[in-house]
Amino acid sequence: MPELPEVETIRRQLAPALCGKRIEQLDVIDAKWGSPIAASELVGIVEGREIEQLSRRGKYLIFDLGDEFYLICHLRMTGNFLYDAEPDVAYQRAVFGLEGGHTLRFTDPRRFGTAEVVIGGDALYEYFAGRLGIEPFSGALDGAALKSMASGKRTSIKAFLLDQRAVAGIGNIYADEALFRAEVHPLREAGSLRPAQYELLATTIQDALQAGLDAGGATIDDFRHADGLYGSFQDEFLVHRRAGEPCPRCGTEVRKMVVAGRGTYVCERCQTRPRGASKRRGAAAASRSGQRS
Repeated sequence: MPELPEVETIRRQLAPALCGKRIEQLDVIDAKWGSPIAASELVGIVEGREIEQLSRRGKYLIFDLGDEFYLICHLRMTGNFLYDAEPDVAYQRAVFGLEGGHTLRFTDPRRFGTAEVVIGGDALYEYFAGRLGIEPFSGALDGAALKSMASGKRTSIKAFLLDQRAVAGIGNIYADEALFRAEVHPLREAGSLRPAQYELLATTIQDALQAGLDAGGATIDDFRHADGLYGSFQDEFLVHRRAGEPCPRCGTEVRKMVVAGRGTYVCERCQTRPRGASKRRGAAAASRSGQRS
């Protein structure tokens, strides 16, 4: 959290407001934000440059500052960009002073969000080449692509979906929602699905992400729109965070377990548990995790 729909929601809101504006001042309040670059060096690179374009790759926001200078930002767990927010907003880590008197504030209670400068188109390509796989809406995601990437992998399908080197932008929420829609248990081995299941899963990944986009993302803890408002996809979850509630498809109680180290929600009637996966394993792990999502 935030995942692709949340980051893309922010991008769509900010792009019309930011593109074409010059960054007149950058105040790095928390030096950790741009580490390992010193705050003074980051300020020297960014100040005076115009934001020519704001794009997204996976969960990253990319500020094109011209002359092949790129500021790459990751919100991590609790980061937010707020446009023209009140100056006393909490947990500020960086403030951009933009021409026309506008401000862009990066807030982050847990201080995990990052900012990095990359110079050159080749360097930008290399930066993401080792980190991110297929963009879900690029036209490259289909059953054949999923099958090829998952071939021979014995890790769980949930862990496979969370690996950004396979499909970029999927996190805990949308992995749960996509797997439920595809009727695939999160403990299934990634390489064990049938071709038709990979095809369906490719579709349900896109369906879940699109539903999140249509709802302006999900606000569970700290995610906010650029104007400070909340997303609403949390009100439309089919299984995520619905432990103890009836499955919307069959009425069976939704269960919580831990898969790939993350709180995972599943209907074990619709999503048949694979042979050899111990029920006690999921139950015990969920008990240890409490309500972690």
